[in-house]
Amino acid sequence: MDVFAKAVQYAMEPRNLDKLVDALTRHLYLVAVALLIGLVIAIPVGVLTSRSRVAAAIAINTFNGLRVIPSLAILFVFIAIPGFGLSAKTALVALTILALPPLLINTDAGFRNIDPAIREAARGMGMAPRQILLQVEFPLALPVIIAGVRTAMVEVIASATLAAFIGGHGLGDFITLGFSLNRTDILLVGAVPVALLALLAEFSMTLLQRRFQPPTH
Repeated sequence: MDVFAKAVQYAMEPRNLDKLVDALTRHLYLVAVALLIGLVIAIPVGVLTSRSRVAAAIAINTFNGLRVIPSLAILFVFIAIPGFGLSAKTALVALTILALPPLLINTDAGFRNIDPAIREAARGMGMAPRQILLQVEFPLALPVIIAGVRTAMVEVIASATLAAFIGGHGLGDFITLGFSLNRTDILLVGAVPVALLALLAEFSMTLLQRRFQPPTH
């Protein structure tokens, strides 16, 4: 029997289907929470770094350095920190750190590349700094921020499979089980949904980015 057919048959068994739904739910939870926390941190920091060369040099270089560290290494580092260990909390913190570099870098770039003349025009119209930020700058920076979200989302979806190694569960449970039993069909039950989620994230965020892209004249 074809390995994909065997994977479908395995996944459709009632007991395994319940486990798959639970694993998918946990996987999406890890991805969504990590991205949400990452955005809450990255947007204000990105606004700050776009206005300060010193802050930009420190923050961007620090988070760029994190990108060269393998995902699994970050996950295992947190296991050794007191208060973390093998848990979903550890996976969430590690995944948030993995999401931060593209979110911060794109937020910084989005605000930094706004034409200063646009800000000056907004000030000339009597807009307060908060109004300029929310009503002028943020909409202009949004397409670049969404591009960062797209990159971070794909990376976190893929890296969340590694959370299974530290008790975070998710679709990675099927991948690790397939490896341990030398069963490709079980491995595919976890790997195929992850690949589909990554493709869906890439496609949907690309459409969203185009939706908010300012018209060119």
